[in-house]
Amino acid sequence: MPTASSLRITGARLIDGTGAAPVENAVLDVDDDGLIVYAGPAAGAPEGPARARVIDAAGRTLLPGFVDAHVHLGVESARQMVRRYADDPTVSVFDTAARMRATLNAGVTTARDLGGLAAGFRDAVARGLTAGPRLHTAVRILSHTGGHADFHTDCGFDPSSGVGELADSPQEVRVAVRRLLRAGADVIKLCATGGMSSPYDQPDDEGLTVEEIRAVVEEADRHGGRPVAAHAQGTAGILNAIRGGVTSVEHGYGMTAEARDLAGANGVFLVPTLSTVFDGIDKSTMEPFHYEKKLRWSEITRENISAAIAEGVRIAMGTDAAMVPHGRNLRELSHLVSLGMTPMDAIVAGTRTAAELLGLEAETGTLRQGLHADLVLCDGDPLADIGVLADPGHVVLVAQRGAVRKDTLDQSGGGR
Repeated sequence: MPTASSLRITGARLIDGTGAAPVENAVLDVDDDGLIVYAGPAAGAPEGPARARVIDAAGRTLLPGFVDAHVHLGVESARQMVRRYADDPTVSVFDTAARMRATLNAGVTTARDLGGLAAGFRDAVARGLTAGPRLHTAVRILSHTGGHADFHTDCGFDPSSGVGELADSPQEVRVAVRRLLRAGADVIKLCATGGMSSPYDQPDDEGLTVEEIRAVVEEADRHGGRPVAAHAQGTAGILNAIRGGVTSVEHGYGMTAEARDLAGANGVFLVPTLSTVFDGIDKSTMEPFHYEKKLRWSEITRENISAAIAEGVRIAMGTDAAMVPHGRNLRELSHLVSLGMTPMDAIVAGTRTAAELLGLEAETGTLRQGLHADLVLCDGDPLADIGVLADPGHVVLVAQRGAVRKDTLDQSGGGR
């Protein structure tokens, strides 16, 4: 795989991820260590790095690499989640690698996998053995027996091949957290509610209790301060999760005014995964229970997440791919804009804020001096039409820490 080398990008419209106004005719310089040494107007640019590869952006838009804070790279679809037992493990590795590459090629240079991805995939990317986003992984999903991540049939068979980590008391969840940490988890994912894709519960059903959630958070704090992400769709479970001390509420469809106020007071992030609510509602391809839930919850989501945006709740981008197709991650930005964000705010949600959620703001998420050169060059102006980012074909160049991972500029007339 390509390694970092000095790089100079000229003639770009620079959106640096901080929310600042774009810079026209900008230059970005990257040193041999893959760190940004300059990002700003051409008029103030220093002499470029020696022997740097020079890329003429030709007026295209240069942005930070995006951070998808909620993916499931280990499966292709919600339906496959409960059919993993039938998959050949070797073929599954190659399928996962293909999904990781598609996600990277879409402009996502960092991702947080919230269930179903072994820590070895994270390590393989870090060692340069395969291409994909920089990864944080939860490995498995912590749930109570009969909860959202309990896939067992009544005879005891688990068709998910171990996606769930089951625990049913404060002491059991402490032990479960320790097992997850032993497996290499960067983040603990717990179920505070039922869900749309699970056949035996509802989004309004409560999952782990407040006491159990507090035990998870305390145990994660005791072992390096790992963040805790809560699958929480209905209002009661959202409130339980926030009161229990989680770092982020995933989905948050029932985030009422009370929950929004509590999230703001506690500095909790919201990852609304709008793509999985609004995309792909197709009665012919969905299980009847899943179709009915999506129809019922789409308007509730629209109302509550619009209010969260208007009230300034800290929102980080997450898609829930594979519940929606991998490699189409940046369609999520269009949904955020449709519910009230400006295009610039949506870009910040997918770059700086999502990096803050993952604790990576000192490394990535913005194009500033000293940070990793994780970047995306796209055709068009996403501030005029955020939808240009939804099509991976418009993403013509992707780099991670200065190493170019995708480059279609030769075909589109740029770079040298």
